[in-house]
Amino acid sequence: MNFKTIFKSLKNKDMAKRLAIVIGLLIVYRFLAHVPVPMGDPITFKDAVSRLLSSSDLGSFINLVSGGGLATFSIILVGLSPYITSSIVMQLITKVIPSLEELHNDGETGRRKINQWTRLLTVPLAILQSIAYIFILQKSVLAGNSVDYVDPTMYQWILSITAMTAGSICLMWIGELITEQGIGNGISTVIFASIVSQMPQMFSQLGVALFDTSNGALEAFGWFYLPVNPTVFWIVLGLGIAVLVVLFVLVKLNEAQRIVTINYAKRVRGNRAYGGITSILPMKLITAGVIPVIFAVAFLSLPAFVGQIMKYANMNPAFADKMITWFTAPSQNNFTGLTPEWFIYPIAYFLLVVAFTYFYTSIIFNTKEISENIQKQGGFIEGVRPGVATIDYLNKTVNHLNLFGSISLGIIAMLPFITDYIFIVITGAPIGLSLSGTGLLIVVTVALENIRQLNSRALIITYDDYQ
Repeated sequence: MNFKTIFKSLKNKDMAKRLAIVIGLLIVYRFLAHVPVPMGDPITFKDAVSRLLSSSDLGSFINLVSGGGLATFSIILVGLSPYITSSIVMQLITKVIPSLEELHNDGETGRRKINQWTRLLTVPLAILQSIAYIFILQKSVLAGNSVDYVDPTMYQWILSITAMTAGSICLMWIGELITEQGIGNGISTVIFASIVSQMPQMFSQLGVALFDTSNGALEAFGWFYLPVNPTVFWIVLGLGIAVLVVLFVLVKLNEAQRIVTINYAKRVRGNRAYGGITSILPMKLITAGVIPVIFAVAFLSLPAFVGQIMKYANMNPAFADKMITWFTAPSQNNFTGLTPEWFIYPIAYFLLVVAFTYFYTSIIFNTKEISENIQKQGGFIEGVRPGVATIDYLNKTVNHLNLFGSISLGIIAMLPFITDYIFIVITGAPIGLSLSGTGLLIVVTVALENIRQLNSRALIITYDDYQ
């Protein structure tokens, strides 16, 4: 990646306009994260949300993808969760129903129809989740015995659900507008901005703990004392080194690819000769990028969410408690000891990341379509016959890459849980890095992908300068 080329391309008006639009949309998104839901006393509901977040990890993914929208009780509280769920459902249906798969393979027109149906499915899902979130928060407020709480009227319910649904649809629209600018995937970019927006608060809290010398300062070589907390200093140093190592591994895995050589036969038409050249087909180790991680976390958040609704609605409370326990990410808040239930979420998380990596790769890397395009252009892979043999070769190659890539992605996603387990064995309690691990994985992968697309567009713009 050539950052010099990227900076040079900023002189181009179209490139500057695209970047300005993306930045402007992200600013609008951050503004929406601070617009409160018009229901009752916002402060009372914020207190209820704080209790809900501190008592369990149910809202952790929603709070993550909405940029703190859950913690601030904003109109984007529902976030991108309905759109992600809708995308998963439509992609599964497309694989199951032959007519939809044929429509998907028809080209851009078919994909646009499927995307439109995905958007339409997002609306009822957003309405249902809005109702469920308000119901859970209302019961949480009542459980907190708040004297300031007033039961909302039907008008407030309708207004709040409409506002939250509109907020979710706005996020989906912002994501698609960003995608249209050709600088990364819009939905992933919005989630990236959500995580990054919470980093200043995290660093602020870490800085306060680091420079708290009420229990003593760090002695440096017996010569002088540094104004930092010794325990926090060594923890921060260890985590910093670990983050750098994980970043290095993530970059290497994200950039790794298998190069397949494509040969083109020489053809003579009239007095001109065509072909006789060689090109490459790059096959990435992790073709699906960070999408499997986002899908896996979103998928795992649903059982705990349903369990929470069942619990507050007094529908089989015992089973609801089990669902919440089994499908809540292990952390300091819910750690009660190394029981079999403690391992259910991490194992399910790993298996879903692997499964979604295979599933999403099969969607975006269509071996049949690629083989047909190569054959139409008069190309062939050396030692492989065109047609079915080429499809089998590409399928075999991409499956080998997926095997290593999906397991590697799953292990990286599992690192926070592995770290928690090590700390449990050493200290008897987890350190609680589950969310930061998922966030780091999303941030790094999305940043690399966006920079790659930005670099590609910059090369197109500055191409004439190299003539």
